[in-house]
Amino acid sequence: MLSGLSCLLFRLENAFYELAQAYYHHESRVVKAHRDHLNKTTHALLFVRHQFKVAFYNELKQDSHTALKHYRQAYLHLHELRITDYNLLEIKTNSCIVNFKICKLCFEHNTPLDAISQFRRHVDIYKSKIGTADLAFEHSAWMSKQFAVFGDLFEEAIRAGLTAIQTQHPGFYYQEAARYAIARKQLCRGLCPAELKYPASDPLAEADKMEYYGQRPWRQGHQSLEAPSVQKEREGIQALQYRECQVDHSWLVIPLLSSAIAQFKKYKSPRMKRYLVVQMGEEYYHAKDYSKALALLGRVTWEYRSERWWSILTNILQLSLRCAYLVMSFEEYVTVSIELMGRYAQVPREEKIRIQMNLHKIFQDEVPEPEHGCEHDSVEKGRALWTTISAGGKSRSPIVVEMNSITAFVECKACFTADSFLCESPVTVKLGLHSFAPMPIRFSQLSVRFSNEAYNQFGIVVDENAVDDPIESTSYLKPGQTLWHTFQFIVEQDDVDCNLSIAGVDLVLGSLEGCCATLRWTDGGGDAIVHPFATQVHRKKVALNADFSVVSWDVLPSNYSTHISPREANLDVQLLQKGPALVNEFYLMTVSITNTEVAQISNVRTSISVVTAVADAVATAQPNTFLYEDIDLPCSQLISMPLLEELKPNQKVDNVAYVRCVDSGARLMCIQVSYQIPIDISGKMSMCNCMKEITSSIEVCEPFNITVSLTNMKFEKIEKVQLGEAFLSRMEVKCLSPWPVALQGSSLNLAKLVKFADEESLSQLTDVSLKQNDCAVEFRCLLSSGQTPSEIDIGSYSIEWRRVQNGAAVPFASTTVSLPTVEAEPIPLSLHVDMPAYGHMKAVLPLTYLLHNQTPFVQDMEIAMESSEAFMLSGHKQLFFRILPDSQHILRYNLFPLFPGYVTLPRLRVNMVRYSGVLDQLSSVVPTHIFIKPFEKKVSA
Repeated sequence: MLSGLSCLLFRLENAFYELAQAYYHHESRVVKAHRDHLNKTTHALLFVRHQFKVAFYNELKQDSHTALKHYRQAYLHLHELRITDYNLLEIKTNSCIVNFKICKLCFEHNTPLDAISQFRRHVDIYKSKIGTADLAFEHSAWMSKQFAVFGDLFEEAIRAGLTAIQTQHPGFYYQEAARYAIARKQLCRGLCPAELKYPASDPLAEADKMEYYGQRPWRQGHQSLEAPSVQKEREGIQALQYRECQVDHSWLVIPLLSSAIAQFKKYKSPRMKRYLVVQMGEEYYHAKDYSKALALLGRVTWEYRSERWWSILTNILQLSLRCAYLVMSFEEYVTVSIELMGRYAQVPREEKIRIQMNLHKIFQDEVPEPEHGCEHDSVEKGRALWTTISAGGKSRSPIVVEMNSITAFVECKACFTADSFLCESPVTVKLGLHSFAPMPIRFSQLSVRFSNEAYNQFGIVVDENAVDDPIESTSYLKPGQTLWHTFQFIVEQDDVDCNLSIAGVDLVLGSLEGCCATLRWTDGGGDAIVHPFATQVHRKKVALNADFSVVSWDVLPSNYSTHISPREANLDVQLLQKGPALVNEFYLMTVSITNTEVAQISNVRTSISVVTAVADAVATAQPNTFLYEDIDLPCSQLISMPLLEELKPNQKVDNVAYVRCVDSGARLMCIQVSYQIPIDISGKMSMCNCMKEITSSIEVCEPFNITVSLTNMKFEKIEKVQLGEAFLSRMEVKCLSPWPVALQGSSLNLAKLVKFADEESLSQLTDVSLKQNDCAVEFRCLLSSGQTPSEIDIGSYSIEWRRVQNGAAVPFASTTVSLPTVEAEPIPLSLHVDMPAYGHMKAVLPLTYLLHNQTPFVQDMEIAMESSEAFMLSGHKQLFFRILPDSQHILRYNLFPLFPGYVTLPRLRVNMVRYSGVLDQLSSVVPTHIFIKPFEKKVSA
C-alpha cells in the first residue's frame, strides 16, 4: 500500500512541476513580447528590468544556464546607463543584486573561476564610483558588503564540495570586507561632526516604504540629472550622516575579522592570522571591550617576539598596556611595563621613564598615571578601579612573571664556574644581573633555585639596608651596568657522582611585606628568545673561570649544569686468579684490597659483578655467567662481600669468590670497593664517600674435546644401525685444560629407543687423571629397539671432573655432550655366532650359527658353507629349511684347523627367498677371521 501511495505522490509532484514550468515559461514569453516594443533611447531602465525578470523566471523553472545568460545580459545593460551622483546608489544597488545572482549560479555550475572573474570585474567597475563626497562612507559600506557576501558564497561553495587553495579562499574576501568597514569608520569620523543633529523634516521617514531599491526617500521616482530641491538634498545628507554616527562600526568589523581569522587558520597561514588578530584586538579596544582586546593581543606577542618584529611588538605592547590600565589588570600591567622598559622596545627614553615611575608607584600601593591615548571616560573608570584597590588598605597579591617568555628590562645569567666539582671542594655559582632600565632600580630579594632544594638556602640575597645610598646596598641595579653575586656551598654525599643543575632564578621587585612581583627565570636565565644558540657559541669563546666583569654581557657563557665528581680513592685493588677458567667449573677468584690512604677508612663494601664485554667497539652481553660468594650459596650476577668496618693504613685484606661459566669466551669482571674516610672541608671534618672500581678479564676455555662415533661389533664405523642388533658407542675424550684434570667417572643418559646390551654398564674412566693433550677412550655396547625405520636420538654423554690442584675443596664439575642421531633400519633375519676367541692346531673348533626370523611370516631359507684350505669342516655344506615366525634355527659346525695364524673362516652364505640381498646386511655381523695357535714347542733341557 505504501509503494502505491508513493507512486501517486510522485505523479502528483510531476503534474505540479509541469504546471509550474508552463506558467513560468508563459510569463517569460510575456516579458519578452513586451521587451520587443521597447527602445534603448527612452526605455533603457526597462531593458535591465526585463532581462532580470526573464532570468528570474528561468531560475524558477530550474533552467539555471538560461537564467545565467539573461543575468549577464541585465548586468551589461546596467553598464550602458548614464551614471550621476543622484542615480549612482540605485545603479550600484541593482548591480550588486545581479552580480550576486551571477556569482551564485557560477558556483552552482562548478565554475569558480568565472565567479571570481565576475566579482573582480564588478569591483573594478564600481570601486572608484564614490558619488557624493559627503556620503563617501556609504561607498565603503557598500564595498564591504560586496566582499562579505562574496565570501559567504565562496564558503558555501566550499561546504558543498569545492576545493580552495592557500592563495585563494574566502578569508581574503572577509579581510577586504573588514578593511572597507574600517575605512567606513574613519570616513564617518571625518565627515560627520560630533554636534550633528537630525533634521526636523525627517527626510528618511519613508525609507522602509520605497517602491524601488536604491532610491532616496526625499526624491523617490525622480530620474532627472539634477536634484529637485537643494534644501531637501542637504537635509537628506545630514540625516544619513546622523544615522551613520549612531552605528558602532567596531561590532561590524569584528565578525568580519573573526571569519577571516578562521579561514586563514584553516588554510595554514599563521602570519596572516596573527595580523588579523592584532586588528581584531584593536577593534575590541575601540569598542571599549578592553578585557577581550588584552586577551587577543596576548595571544600573538610570543610569535612577534620570537621573530624579532620589534616595532610591531612595541605597538602591541603599548596597546596592551592601555588595556591593562583601563581594566586594572595588575599582573598584565606589570608584565607589559617590564617588557616596554627593555632594550628591544622601540619607545622614547622619556616614555620608558614614565613607565618605570608608574611601576614604582604600583609597588608603593599608589595609583599609576593614566596611559596616553585613552578616552577620557574610560580613563576615569580605570582610575576609579585603581583608587579603590589602593584606598582599601590591602596589598595586592604577589604575582610571578615568567621572564623566559618576554624581553624584559633586566636580564639574568647564572652559571657554574666549572663543568665539574670534586665533592671535597665547594661548588661556586656566579650570577649576573644587567639592567636596561632608564633609571636605577632596587630589588628586595634574589634567590637561586637548584635541582636539589636543599641548596636553595645558599643562594639567597635579601636587601636589608633601607638606605638611600646605593653604595651600601647589594641589590641596587644601575642602567647599563651588571651586578654580580657569587654563591658557594658544600654538596651532600648523596649527590656525589650526580649532576647538579640550576633550576631557576627569582628576583623580587617591591616590598616582600606589601605589593611585589617575582621575576622568574628557568635554568640560569639568559636571553633565549633573541639568542637561542648563544650558549653553544659563547662557551667556546669565554672560559667558565674567566673574569666576567670585563667580558661583554652578550657573550657571557651559560653553564646551567655541573657534575659532582667523587673523591679519588687511594686503594690498591687487585683480582688474583690462575687463568684460564674452565667451562662449568667453580673458578676461584681472590680480591685483594690494600689501604693506601693516609688515614683509617671505614664501612668498606666490596662487590663483584659481570659487566658487558666490548669487542671491536661493539658491546655484547655476557650471559651464562654466575657468581658465588660461597659454593653453598645461591648464584647471582652481583655479589657483595662481607662488610669490613675498618681498615688501617697499609693493611691488606683478601676476599674469596667463585665464578662459573657455562660457555667459553672472555668475561669482564667489575670489582667495586666503596668506603668512607674523614676529610677536612673548609675547616670542618666530614665523612666522604669514595669508590674504587677496576675491571679484569677472565678467559674461559673448554676442558675437553669429546668425539663420539658408532661402530659395529667388529669395531668398524657405521652410519646406520639395525633394529634389535647390538652396536658400540665410542667416546674419545681429549684434555684441553692446561691444568691436570681428575675424572670421577662418566655416564650415558640414553633415549627411550636405546638401551644397554648388557644388564650393567660401568664407566671405564673412573678415577682417571688427564694432562693437557691426553686422550681417553671408552666403549659402550648399545641396542636399539623399535619396529619401524626411523632416526633415533641416542642420548647424551657426561663426564664428572675437577682440577687436581683444587682437591676436595671444590665440587666436581660436569661436561655433557650430545650423542649423534643415527638412522635405524629393521632386518628380517638376525644372525648370532657362538665361537671361541681362538683355536688350536689340529684341535676341534666348535662353531654355532643362530638364525632368528624377525618377520611375522614363515621364511624359506637356503644356506651354503664354502670350503676353506685352512680348515676341515664337519656339518651341512648346503641345506634348505623353513623358520617359523619369531622362531630360531641353529646350525652347528666342527672345524679342524690346518694352519696356524690369523686365518680366514669358511664363509657362510645365507639366502632368503622373500628377502633377497639379506646376506649384505648380515655380512657386517658375521666374523670372517680367527686366530689359530700353533703347536706348543718343547724346549729340551
